[in-house]
Amino acid sequence: MAAYVSVPLKKTSEVDLAKPLSKYVKNSYANHGDQEVFLRAAEEVDKLRKSALGRPLDKTEPSLELLCRYYDQLCAIEPKFPFSQNQLCLTFTWKDAFDKGTLFSGSAKLALPSLGYEKTCVLFNVGALASQLALEQRLDTDEGLKMAAKYYQMASGAFSHIKDTVLSAVSREPTVDISPECSGALSLIMLAQAQEVIVLKATSDKMKESIIAKLACQAADFYGEAFKMCQYKDSLSKFFYFQDVLPVLGAKHCLLQASAEYYQATVAKQQKKFGEEIARLQFAAELLKTMKSRYEEYISTKTLAEKVSRTLTAAKKDNDFIYHDRVPETRDLERIGKAALVKPTAIQMPLSQKFTDLFEKMVPTAVQDALNACSHRRAELINRLVGNMREATVLLNGVLASLNLPAALEDLSGDSVPQSILDKSRAVVQQGGLQSIERLIKELPELLQRNREILDESRRVMELFVCGCLVPRLHHSYWVLLSPAEGASFRGALDQAVQADQMVRERYNTHCDTIALLCKPEAELSAAIPSANPAQTLQGSEVVAVLRAQLAQLDQVKKEREQLESDIKSTQFDMTGKFLMALAQDGAFNEEALSVTELDSVYGGYTQKVQQSLKTQEEVLGNVQTSHKEFSNMKQSNQQATLREEVLKKLASAHDSYMEISSNLREGTKFYNDLTEILLKFQNKCSDIVFARKTEREELLKDIQQSIANEPSAPVIPAVPSYQSTPAPASIAPTVTTPAPAAPATPTPAPAASATPPPPTPAPRTVFSVNKNQPPARPPPPVFSTQAAASTPSSSVTQPSGNTDPAAAFSQAQGPPYPTYQGYPGYFAMPMQYYPYGYGQYNMPFVPFQNVVPGGFPGSGQAQQQPQQQPHSCGPLQPPHYP
Repeated sequence: MAAYVSVPLKKTSEVDLAKPLSKYVKNSYANHGDQEVFLRAAEEVDKLRKSALGRPLDKTEPSLELLCRYYDQLCAIEPKFPFSQNQLCLTFTWKDAFDKGTLFSGSAKLALPSLGYEKTCVLFNVGALASQLALEQRLDTDEGLKMAAKYYQMASGAFSHIKDTVLSAVSREPTVDISPECSGALSLIMLAQAQEVIVLKATSDKMKESIIAKLACQAADFYGEAFKMCQYKDSLSKFFYFQDVLPVLGAKHCLLQASAEYYQATVAKQQKKFGEEIARLQFAAELLKTMKSRYEEYISTKTLAEKVSRTLTAAKKDNDFIYHDRVPETRDLERIGKAALVKPTAIQMPLSQKFTDLFEKMVPTAVQDALNACSHRRAELINRLVGNMREATVLLNGVLASLNLPAALEDLSGDSVPQSILDKSRAVVQQGGLQSIERLIKELPELLQRNREILDESRRVMELFVCGCLVPRLHHSYWVLLSPAEGASFRGALDQAVQADQMVRERYNTHCDTIALLCKPEAELSAAIPSANPAQTLQGSEVVAVLRAQLAQLDQVKKEREQLESDIKSTQFDMTGKFLMALAQDGAFNEEALSVTELDSVYGGYTQKVQQSLKTQEEVLGNVQTSHKEFSNMKQSNQQATLREEVLKKLASAHDSYMEISSNLREGTKFYNDLTEILLKFQNKCSDIVFARKTEREELLKDIQQSIANEPSAPVIPAVPSYQSTPAPASIAPTVTTPAPAAPATPTPAPAASATPPPPTPAPRTVFSVNKNQPPARPPPPVFSTQAAASTPSSSVTQPSGNTDPAAAFSQAQGPPYPTYQGYPGYFAMPMQYYPYGYGQYNMPFVPFQNVVPGGFPGSGQAQQQPQQQPHSCGPLQPPHYP
């Protein structure tokens, strides 16, 4: 048995993987410790693709290993890079493996920005190369048979995997070679060949005849099913590849079925069923005879035919002289069992035994997205806790400032500047005073304008591209640009920042004068504060001591909050391990549930401390207000004392306002700087997407123009000959006469017909040679109505006699011009005759060969004209021949 089938490799265009992968790594892992490792890995992936796909591969095991390594690497990086989110501008172009193209157009190809499409095509090459490696094995050795069966099963598994996953991996209709129909047919062909190799292995190992018969019957079943799948799929039968494969499949089906019958006949002889032995041998002989008549040029049946013939002759002789056992009909024979010892090799990661993930330390994109979402949740929690503490501190400072505490307790002398005011003045001066605030305020508009310009430029680029590619977008349903919400979110963030800046400016304008006073030297500050009469009587008062203790308690609360805020911000929190574990166990995970649970366990204690701090402040502040009321009643105050206290309150409030304004301005500057970096990445992303889509648009327009140029022009209808356009005589206006023969003859009126004779139909195109001297095709003869024939009998044409033309068997024109279409005398639907026993559930109709009429078919170019008769007075005219 020979003539095994292999699959050609797909061809691809060059793609630069290093640049987009490196760019993504630089943008997403700027502060990661393994960034350099990831950049080198991106270069290695690009080199691996060039080695696996950029050159012709040898039919060796290392070449197959190289393809498997590249496929494994694609599977490994798919979850780690955002290929499906349109962030990596990569387009993969592959040609159809079976479409060789024409003289005026290249082979069919498909370009998609999909890693799933790249994986599918690479896996197709894995299966194709495995089929070619199996074809290279020596089937006369035990090791060669094992390796061939292994490779065929591997190829079958690859094509079967493509059949199941191609529609989900490719966003458009795939090319024919990776379509589910073609992939299923190729998988079944490879499986049939693997089963055939097992039959050879069982034969060489001299296993029992019953086992070999079952193995061979199963192989024949696989081949018959593959034959049907290839023949009845219109998308496959048009390719020369499958036109060459079909005879091989039909021959293998007959040959293996005959082999199964031969070995089962041996089993019948061992069971002393001599009649069954003869019936099976006769059936095997018929199968081989049918195969020899149709497929002898593909597969030789000499060896098996001689064995069957020799065994059948001996069996008949023994039965005729000794056993006299009844020979049953073929349809009455018991069916041979089937045993499938092969199956498609499942595609499991990794395919290569030497595979090493180049991005092993990079987390998958799903985990990265979950980490980003978890980071947002953590940031919201920290901001809420810190914000609650800062609001409470602002409220505390405001209440103490309104009560002029602790300055009222330190100003019992009434002349000197309180120590708390001096400390606040020094703090303001150390941070730069008014100059630092004014400098930060002047920088904000520049930063804002820079961010707006970047965002406007990005939007302009996208709008220009969208306006210029409306037509191509209709053809590319997978063209997805950036979501409008992404740009709107940046615009909203800038609007909110502008409002916050305006609030900071208004607050600065309110406290500007007081802050300027606070920045002056101590002498000028003391002169600006009104003096008051001393309240010496309150120096040793118990109320003063209680107030000081309460203020010290509030200071302690402030210090605890500062430490608590520092602890909250510095707490280590990493969910990478938990997300990876959940992804490995279940294949998916609920980020919100895991994040909330872990955040509660880590930050739950801090939340309780914040709540306790707020509660303590509320209690102590209430006590301070009560004690201050008593202190105010005891204090001897006058107008100067009231003015002095008001000034001290403003100075204390100015200090708090300065600190808050300075903090807000620094946060605003950091916000704008961080946003600038994000917007620059957004702008680069827009530019990359536009560049990639422009390239695809140019390729699409080029393909459209090429397809339009290759379309055939409208057919030119030849002019009607002058003798056919001659007007008819007025006496027979309703009818049209046909040109008379050259020989003179007396016209004979046609007999009246009961029905209008149908016009002859055009003859089918055939593969016979056409006579070049034959005149060009003419239109069909006119149809004569019975009324016209009755009214003008002398001008009618005589109808042909009862001897019908061979073309009458065809009701309409048939095509195409090769002998495998329905209606051709030698057409057969399946490789052999129909036997219910031999084929089981596969009904294979058989059209017997019809003898060709000696005269040929109409339109075939062979002579069909009858010998011309001499005209006589009483003989009818011969009807003209219409080719």
